Amino acid sequence: MFRKFLKRLPKQDGKSDLDWENYYIQETKHLWQDKEKNLLEELVSPVPELFRDVAREKIAGKIGELTLRKKESYVTQDTLIQGYIMATPKRDHKFLRKKLQEKEIDLASYEHYFQYSPDDYKNKKYAAKTRK
Repeated sequence: MFRKFLKRLPKQDGKSDLDWENYYIQETKHLWQDKEKNLLEELVSPVPELFRDVAREKIAGKIGELTLRKKESYVTQDTLIQGYIMATPKRDHKFLRKKLQEKEIDLASYEHYFQYSPDDYKNKKYAAKTRK
């Protein structure tokens, strides 16, 4: 509950983390294809049901941010996986690795994303460049 409160506090740009999540979701919801929607649902399935909606929104917001930053015409599997890694805590990466290996998705091109936590990515300069 306290985390949700902190995510509602406005940052220097006047918008909160939740405002930005909602913005990226709204701006990109028409760019999602069924295949990527289903993959996202499969990846968030182990999250306890009580928290699943919050996790899905946080992850979808990061995926939307990356999609816009890359100027893609639709959400790609590559961007989905990159955004999922960037939005989730390191402790959850074990399941993600296992699931991607089951789906025969090569992890080599994503290894460098696994090195950082969401806070590390949040503090990177590129995040500020994508926000208007």
